Amino acid sequence: MSSHDDDDDILDFDFFEDDATRETQGTEPPGGGSRPSDGGGGGGPRRPQLRAPHGLAPILRLIGFVAFAILIVVLLIVWGQGCSSDHKRNSYSSAMTGIGTIGSNSAKIGSDLATLLTTPGLKQADLETRLGGLIQQQQQGVDEASKLHVPGPIRETIQHSVEALQLRVGGMQGLLDTFTATKTDDPKNATTAGDKLAAQARRLEASDVVWQFLFQAPAQATLNDQGVGDIAAPPSIFVANPDLYSARSMTAIWQRVHGASTGGTPSGVHGTGLEKVIVQPAGTQLSPTTETTIKASTDLAFDVYVKNTGQNQEVSILVTLTIPKGTTPIVKTQTIDLLDIGQVKTVTFKNFPSPPFGEKSSVQVSVKPVPGETYTKNNSAEYPVIFSLQ
Repeated sequence: MSSHDDDDDILDFDFFEDDATRETQGTEPPGGGSRPSDGGGGGGPRRPQLRAPHGLAPILRLIGFVAFAILIVVLLIVWGQGCSSDHKRNSYSSAMTGIGTIGSNSAKIGSDLATLLTTPGLKQADLETRLGGLIQQQQQGVDEASKLHVPGPIRETIQHSVEALQLRVGGMQGLLDTFTATKTDDPKNATTAGDKLAAQARRLEASDVVWQFLFQAPAQATLNDQGVGDIAAPPSIFVANPDLYSARSMTAIWQRVHGASTGGTPSGVHGTGLEKVIVQPAGTQLSPTTETTIKASTDLAFDVYVKNTGQNQEVSILVTLTIPKGTTPIVKTQTIDLLDIGQVKTVTFKNFPSPPFGEKSSVQVSVKPVPGETYTKNNSAEYPVIFSLQ
């Protein structure tokens, strides 16, 4: 074999040989002879044949298909993660919304209970009926909270909120049972009855502790850990005024309910008195005899001090503050829910519209007499003032 033939063999190659290429190579011209060369002779040298790598296109198509498949898988994973994230957020949000509604309703029941206990002239029968209704409402909240569908990581803390609600049911039921059991007791046993009522009421105060520290705080920590910390674990405060449920206050409430149930006018000395009025933020005490210049500002406020001057607990004490201003005086009112014997409480009036500037005016404060109050000279006062911009 000559070197020329070797060169031809070297140049005659395929990058990728497939069946079609092999068929082309095996086809001969009609007649079985060799294809003539360009030189016209049958025995001349063959022209080198450079064949395109026909097998590259399928591989490129395969690579493209694999890349597309990978892209689809990645998109599906991202979509799945997004759906999972949305599902998690919705689950936690739904749980907090559900328990939040139940907690708000429970706080409203606590407010209604305080209003009930401080209702003037409240009789035993009315107390039992209305308190029984509040207990039923709260029990419904316990049932609803127990049936909430919540994510696993927060299930235990939700159970603590149920426990708080159960404490509220138990506390109110204890109050009702005690009021019922002592309704025929001698008035001399008022202190004993008050102690028993206060002992039952401690469960109401404990419920707020359980809700805050065993439910709300741990629930918020779990929400933060789960990456949904912008969802807030809701509060629920049942006892807004702990003084209402002290042994002293409960004794006075028992006496008031016990006395009202027997009929007649309130017994003993009843009375309230206006102690003083302080202008804020200056901290100036108003005088009924000396004119006071008051610098008006958005922070203007009046602190009114009211004292129980009688020998009985007083409830629902209405306090009114008036600033004369042409034909439309500025009038604000507030109510003190409960005032024990000798106790002084402060109510603050603020958010005033523009007062009458640069002219003699006054601040008038009055405390509405309570049932059975006969001495009312210390229930109101008028303080001369001038409102200034400087």
